[in-house]
Amino acid sequence: MQLFNSKSNKTEVFTPITPGEVHMYVCGPTVYNYIHIGNARPMIVFDTLRRVFEAEGLKVKYVSNYTDVDDKIINKAIAENVDETVIAQRYIDAYQSVRDRLHTRPLSASPRVTETMDDIIEFIAELVKKGNAYNVGGNVYFRVNSVEGYGEISKQNIDDLIVGARVDEETEKESPLDFALWKKTEQGIQWDSPWGKGRPGWHTECVVMIQKNFGAQIDIHGGGMDLKFPHHENEAAQAKAMYGHGLSTLWIHNGMLNIDGEKMSKSLGNVLWAKDVVDKVGANVVRWMMLSAHYRAPLSISDDTIEQATIELLKAETVLKQVELKAQLSEMKLDDTIETSHKEAFMSAMDDDLNTPNGFMEIFEVIKDLNQHLRSRQIIATQISSLYNSLRFMLETLGIEIEPVVLSDEDRADYVKWSDAKTAKDFAAADAIRLKLSEAGKL
Repeated sequence: MQLFNSKSNKTEVFTPITPGEVHMYVCGPTVYNYIHIGNARPMIVFDTLRRVFEAEGLKVKYVSNYTDVDDKIINKAIAENVDETVIAQRYIDAYQSVRDRLHTRPLSASPRVTETMDDIIEFIAELVKKGNAYNVGGNVYFRVNSVEGYGEISKQNIDDLIVGARVDEETEKESPLDFALWKKTEQGIQWDSPWGKGRPGWHTECVVMIQKNFGAQIDIHGGGMDLKFPHHENEAAQAKAMYGHGLSTLWIHNGMLNIDGEKMSKSLGNVLWAKDVVDKVGANVVRWMMLSAHYRAPLSISDDTIEQATIELLKAETVLKQVELKAQLSEMKLDDTIETSHKEAFMSAMDDDLNTPNGFMEIFEVIKDLNQHLRSRQIIATQISSLYNSLRFMLETLGIEIEPVVLSDEDRADYVKWSDAKTAKDFAAADAIRLKLSEAGKL
């Protein structure tokens, strides 16, 4: 498999640190509100990447966190006059509901910041001891100039960053680029620390959770393009200071999502909650739409893209149903053979930096081949079985779940009645039976 590494800015052959295993961490949400549809893109992209690894026979340990302490959470708790844990749990439950509905496979772990606090404080204290961080009146900052290579993930020029940062420079920091590891707080949830009561800065949480769940280095660190800087850059700097080496072999970032060609933003009023989009169009359409573009490319959601995904998905659903109905209404038996040329072409696309657009092209080829075989005067069950199973494999790898059609005895009897009614030219009866089967999804 080849994957694009944001750090090297090139596609590299992926070789896991531990043979046969993939250790992957993807930054999770700050749980102060429902997630918007843009937040669902990394959820789907990295679940699909995980599925590809597993289809190749690799064992995947996939961890994603919850940031359950933050100013936005604190402010919302104050506004509602409830504890911060009430706010956090509400939106953790909502986030997990979206994950489940979008057919994502269960995570290996979902650590929370509030459950990792002792480790975070210990980590920061060690950075202070090593001279990579310093305390100013209860606020602890990381010395960016204490490590080399800052800016290598986001491709930022450090001199340009310094010039830009001086505009909002905090006078107590040694450098405008230094970032907070620990914040002195006077309201909301707090923890005791060697520097006084406070809470951690955002950029330290993930480094500590990675170390706790995997060790000091992982294979893949993922997230949206918006996390390259400063979040992932600051994570990498802390890991280099603490461990003397990088945090991850590969840094993988998915492109951003737009609504009707415009960047999603609250000021524009075009924020769509993921739960509402799934309610409206269904999980399969959302996944199909999200994966129709290459994961690193920007993706625009519009009525047209939703309609296109719906039409394309229907083609897959229709041909699968036709095969299943034919197998149950005739002597044709489906076996477990799988057509290898299409499957290998599909996996070749997936192994080429998760090239889902090319993967979809192979799906359309299988659909075309299946339709041709179904229309043939001479039905060859083994060929239909192998193509059917190949299509099922591809859809499963993309997380597209289409339930097989299973006919009951009543359904089979209705098919016989329908045939008899058509033969007798009793079109009213035939139409009524056809409508009944159609409404039951059995036609």
